[in-house]
Order: sequence, then C-alpha cells, then structure tokens
Amino acid sequence: MSNHAFYPIGVAGQPWGAAERSAWLARQVKQRSYVDDVVSVVQSLADRFDVVEYRALDYGVEHFPLLAIRSREWRDDLPVLLVTGGVHGYETSGVHGALQFVQQHGRDYEGRANLLVVPCVSPWAYERIHRWNPNALDPNRNFRKDSPSGESAALVNLLEPLVDRVLMHIDLHETTDSDESEFRPALAARDGKEYEPGEVPDGFYLVDDVDNPQPEFQRAVIEAVAKVTHIAEADARGEIIGAPLLLPGVIKYPVKQWALCAGITNARYATTTEVYPDSPRTTPQQCNDAQVAAVRAAIDYALGHRG
Repeated sequence: MSNHAFYPIGVAGQPWGAAERSAWLARQVKQRSYVDDVVSVVQSLADRFDVVEYRALDYGVEHFPLLAIRSREWRDDLPVLLVTGGVHGYETSGVHGALQFVQQHGRDYEGRANLLVVPCVSPWAYERIHRWNPNALDPNRNFRKDSPSGESAALVNLLEPLVDRVLMHIDLHETTDSDESEFRPALAARDGKEYEPGEVPDGFYLVDDVDNPQPEFQRAVIEAVAKVTHIAEADARGEIIGAPLLLPGVIKYPVKQWALCAGITNARYATTTEVYPDSPRTTPQQCNDAQVAAVRAAIDYALGHRG
C-alpha cells in the first residue's frame, strides 16, 4: 500500500525545485568532524602507507580533502584490492570499519596485492549524518564519469586507470532505521512520488550484482561475518528490502546499471555490505568488527580464487 508520508519540505506529488532544495539544505546541521574522526586517523597511517589526496570538494566556505590510503610497495604486476566506505555519510561503521581494517590488517597482504582504501567518500554527509550531498543528491546512484555528484565523479576519476586491475571491491554500508523515518520519505518528497513504507531488516546482509553473480564469494563473506554479528533473515515475502533472497543474507541489484559504487570497476569479485547498527543485538564496535570481518573474508576469497 502506498501513501503520501508527511515530509516538512515541498508539496506532495510535486518534485522539488531550487527553493525546496535550499530549504532542505538549511535544515542540515554539522554534528561531527571529518577532520577529527577521519583525516587525523588517515594521517596517523602515513608512516606505513601512502596517503593520497585525490581531490578536494568546496561547499561554500567548507573545504573537504578526499583521501585514499595505498600500499606503500605498490607493484604493477599485482592485483588491486579496493575498499570503500562512507559513500553515505550517515553509515558510520562503513567509515570506521574501513579505517579499523587498515590499522589492524592493512599490511597483511604486502607482496600479494596492492591495497587501496577510500574510507570516507562523502565527508560533508559524514559530518551531517546524512545520505545525500549538499545538492540533495545520493552519491550511490551517480558513480559515473562527469557525475553531478562531486563525490562520485572524484572516485570514478581516481579509479579510472585501475578499472581492469581491481580484483576485489567491497563497499561498506549500513541499513538504518532512519532509512524509513527520514531518507526514503525525503526521497519521495524530493522526486514528487508517493512514499511506500518498507521494512528495515535486523542484521547483516550483502548485495551481489545481477550481471556478475558470485554466490560462493558472497557466501564466504556471510560465513565470516556470522561469527561476529547476526545475519538478516528474509521477511514474510522471502525478501530483504524488496529484493528476493539468493542465499542466506544475500540479495542482488543491477549494480552497474544503477551506477552504484560497487560497480565502478570491472572487479571479478564485488559486493556491498549492509550492517544494521540499530539492532538491540549489536554494538557500534561490533558493527565495525563486522565490516572488518567482511573485508578480510572478501580479500582472502579473491586472492584464493584468482584463477
């Protein structure tokens, strides 16, 4: 059943114009610091890894350097392992899980692969605990060259020379209760559409690609994460967020068609994690640990099945 959910900006059934977008932007408040939480941690790793500023974004008076962490001993004969986080800034464990992985395990693969980690793709949204960038755009529907989202275009440009060298790409996300209380109603209001209530799954799950399904790879990641936190179960329709369950804890989307982050490269092994931080059965640290377990399992499987 669909309905017009109340959203305090715009007129139901009418897409937002410039005035509505400005009104939405005026409501967004900085709640945490990208410099303190992310930049400082990345800089602390500079004695062990190469730190690259691959672009900077200026939104009004705010300046955001976009940072990537690379293996210091980068070799052209080795495959690339890619980890991205913070595409949606409000999905906290994606950012901190990526950083924790580098701190604890980033050098485990020296001599076997090149590691490239982009821990916070969307710093403005990270600070405001939001899904969109300041232009009310979702970066995770805009990963294409000349994207209207600066965050997305910057990452696409960074990865363009590596598009055929990436063996594994894992993109770290969360599904939160605010998806239904804020972000999906806001999306419906922005686009002048009816909001159709959904169900937030309790637990961890993965998103595979319909055009490059890798069920055994996805299974290996799920099995590793199940040792850290619980795996989401299907709803009464046998689905998770409207998509049929392929195997326990795994659904699939047309990743490249939808211009999602996990489809930027031609990686043989790619997945998107979804942690549920609002569950009474988990803690923030457990969410970070689940992301780290997923990254490690994804890397181990990919390196073990290079062919």
